[in-house]
Amino acid sequence: MFIGALAVCLLCAAANAQSPSSAQARDLANLKDDVQLLKTQQQQILASLDELKKLLQTRNEPPSIKVPETMSVAGEPFRGEAGASLAIIEYADFECPFCRRFEHDTYPQIRDAYIGTGKVKYFYRDLPLPFHQHSMPAARAARCAAEQGKLWEMHDSLFTDPASLNSGDIDARAAKLGIDTTKLAACMASERFADVIQRSMNEASGMQISGTPTFVIGTLGPNGELLNVKKTVVGAYPFEAFKAVIDPLLAAPKTPLASANQQPALSGLPN
Repeated sequence: MFIGALAVCLLCAAANAQSPSSAQARDLANLKDDVQLLKTQQQQILASLDELKKLLQTRNEPPSIKVPETMSVAGEPFRGEAGASLAIIEYADFECPFCRRFEHDTYPQIRDAYIGTGKVKYFYRDLPLPFHQHSMPAARAARCAAEQGKLWEMHDSLFTDPASLNSGDIDARAAKLGIDTTKLAACMASERFADVIQRSMNEASGMQISGTPTFVIGTLGPNGELLNVKKTVVGAYPFEAFKAVIDPLLAAPKTPLASANQQPALSGLPN
């Protein structure tokens, strides 16, 4: 008798499981409605994201940089060999995260492949952006360090960790590099190099360069003082993008000046 009652209970439970109550049916219907609503909302979100993507693509079209056909680099400090046939001019900001990314990820490969092998001269020009409060003092610190023969050492140090670029941090970096901090402070307190930095900023503005880093790449004249502009690269691109620009220029026969304004710019991630 007990077994029979148990079987009846199990049959009832199975029947209830297979035939949900009206409350369960309502819950199931509501769940289906919720799922359908979520699908509809998801489609609306995807449509909105697609529109936003199109808008950003429109706004992120390559900037219209107006680079002259030639640029003077006479007397500027550079990395590389004096007899290099190509040059890169970088416009950058010590507080710019994209400049830092380029310095860490891409520059070492350019250095090893082109600068260290005597093929490319590398020039750095300051473009401190107005919304970076420490970028101007950092630029002045690098220029002042040059008076003690430590331009590139300070340059590299400022890019290694720009989380702190206040005066105390700059002094600490200088001391670590063997720079006389008293002389450095006196230089930074003066107006020395203010005109050099401002001239670099004015040149960038005249070429409608507003984002960092921006690179001007070209061939050098016989005396190495005049850059014949060939290409511009805007943004912290990987090494392969620079290689695609540099290698053809190295392989090309020497030709008369070409119009830089006819060359397309690569658009990257302006800060």
